Amino acid sequence: LVERDGMREWWVQVGLLAAYLHIPPPQLSPALHSWKTSGKFFTYKGLRIFYQDSVGVVGSPEIVVLLHGFPTSSYDWYKIWEGLTLRFHRVIALDFLGFGFSDKPRPHHYSIFEQASIVEALLRHLGLQNRRIKLLSHDYGDIQNRSGRLTIKSLCLSNGGIFPETHRPLLLQKLLKDGGVLSPILTRLMSFFVFSRGLTPIFGPYTQPSESELWDMWAGIRNNDGNLVIDSLLQYINQRKKFRRRWVGALASVTIPIHFIYGPLDPINPYPEFLELYRKTLPRSTVSILDDHISHYPQLEDPMGFLNTYMGFINSF
Repeated sequence: LVERDGMREWWVQVGLLAAYLHIPPPQLSPALHSWKTSGKFFTYKGLRIFYQDSVGVVGSPEIVVLLHGFPTSSYDWYKIWEGLTLRFHRVIALDFLGFGFSDKPRPHHYSIFEQASIVEALLRHLGLQNRRIKLLSHDYGDIQNRSGRLTIKSLCLSNGGIFPETHRPLLLQKLLKDGGVLSPILTRLMSFFVFSRGLTPIFGPYTQPSESELWDMWAGIRNNDGNLVIDSLLQYINQRKKFRRRWVGALASVTIPIHFIYGPLDPINPYPEFLELYRKTLPRSTVSILDDHISHYPQLEDPMGFLNTYMGFINSF
């Protein structure tokens, strides 16, 4: 009888787990729904890529392209979007493949080089491939900056793990990146609770995201079952290590204006080790350090400080 009760309890647990694994993604908040409906999609090799393209200042020739970080989406830029449209003629951002509202194929070999090609394809789609553009990037977006066939006028980076040797990924990132057979199980078991507990430590103590902001980020990840491709997307950490010389060398050799906006409390790119290596490797780059309590998501934690710093850089040349 005890054995039968034990079996029954085990099957109940299995049933509950199975039910959990089929929890539908959360509904989009009105703000996130508005972001989606105001955007568009284009097709890259049969895959739908979401993007935003706002026309701002009339008469200005300037175009800025925004590249988001891991594991979030173009919505990371919403707090500074309006401010950018007051300065630029076109403000463009996309959700990388596997992120946000873009397609999330699986299995798929996600590659930072493919993501860079998607950025180029978007600008060709918009007829801007021959225009000089300004790039503004964060985190994962910082390592997409391959010039390719684009003419980049200036480059501004922010809180990105450019250097493998100073990058401190979160425990969950390490587990998913190197989990092997465990990774598919871990991605299915990831919940809002796990996600939010993993993300809040990389925000500053006074600039923590609200519950609704965390739900918006989680909704973007869960869209198109994006939680199931996180382990594949995280291979960018291994790719960055493998190709370090290639893109750090490319950054070091650029002759265009380059700037770095840094939230110094970032546990992923710790102060002062990261900044010392950055200044040593890219001596031509200028650097802005935000308030000492700003962490890994400066455009969300201090949008006005971030925007003013970026405008100061843009107006300096």
